[in-house]
Amino acid sequence: MAHPVLALATAAVTAAGCVWYLPALADLRAGADRPVSRRMRAASCVTAWATAATVAVLLLTTNPWTWPAAAAATGTLPALALLISSAHHHSRETREAAAHWRELTPTQPPPTRDRTRYVVAVLLTTGLTTATIIGALRLAENPDTPTAWLTTITTPAAILTLFITLAATHTHHRHPH
Repeated sequence: MAHPVLALATAAVTAAGCVWYLPALADLRAGADRPVSRRMRAASCVTAWATAATVAVLLLTTNPWTWPAAAAATGTLPALALLISSAHHHSRETREAAAHWRELTPTQPPPTRDRTRYVVAVLLTTGLTTATIIGALRLAENPDTPTAWLTTITTPAAILTLFITLAATHTHHRHPH
């Protein structure tokens, strides 16, 4: 793909990403009014989107792929480090808040953690990954008949449907209405 086309696509996605980086900038501007974990997560978000914008500019101004790739790697590493640190701080803040609540209400047991969203995320990610791999393998076999094309399309769709159904079933059984 040509650099200008990829640069335009990256710039468009970065512009659309304002729904993430503008609230993150507001969290950063709020300063101490926000928990440390939230500010670190916001810094990670802003770093990642600034990296994408930098890559878009480099795709327009340089010809080799090395500079945009190096900028992407250089920006992704601190964004990932900030995100991991944010998760660590969030865990500590959650434990601290739970300890405070235990002091306030010693007779009540602490609420059980709801891990439904994690299970759903794992199921959806696994289903999407499996469907993508199966689809890529089916396309690599170079289907040449209508039946081969039909199975190339329907097999990944069926796998993804299975995992979406599993996620929906888990959610329904966990939270009946």
